[in-house]
Amino acid sequence: MSDAQKGPVFTEIVLEVFKLGGLLVSEGDRMGAEYGITSARWKILGALSLAGEPQTVPQIARSMGLTRQAVQRLVDAMQEDDLLLFQDNPGHKRARLISLSDLGKTVYSKLYEKQSGWAKTCSAGITQAELETTLSVLERISGAIDR
Repeated sequence: MSDAQKGPVFTEIVLEVFKLGGLLVSEGDRMGAEYGITSARWKILGALSLAGEPQTVPQIARSMGLTRQAVQRLVDAMQEDDLLLFQDNPGHKRARLISLSDLGKTVYSKLYEKQSGWAKTCSAGITQAELETTLSVLERISGAIDR
């Protein structure tokens, strides 16, 4: 297939990813509602959990593809709700380190369990190979855009 022929298919993929993104945010909001967590807050919990160590706002923003300002607003509100802990950063006076509080860890763990069951249901009828190919292609597209 020539590059000219790939363009329209790539555009269709982009549109489908946009649609899927909206659906995922809605589902995330629905799953998190029981715990007072939106998809945006869940992303923060996930970014911190996956990092395995305290992170700064810029680090969280980079890992999530969001602006520092958006992440700062979220983490400030989440600290007020006792989901996050802030501590001084010996390497930087203004960029505090952020970690999950005990409540944040508990909420994230419960959401992870809920999401795991949901993922099994959503992936029924899709082979492991198809899932791995989809992941690989999406990662390559992300890499091409995020240069």
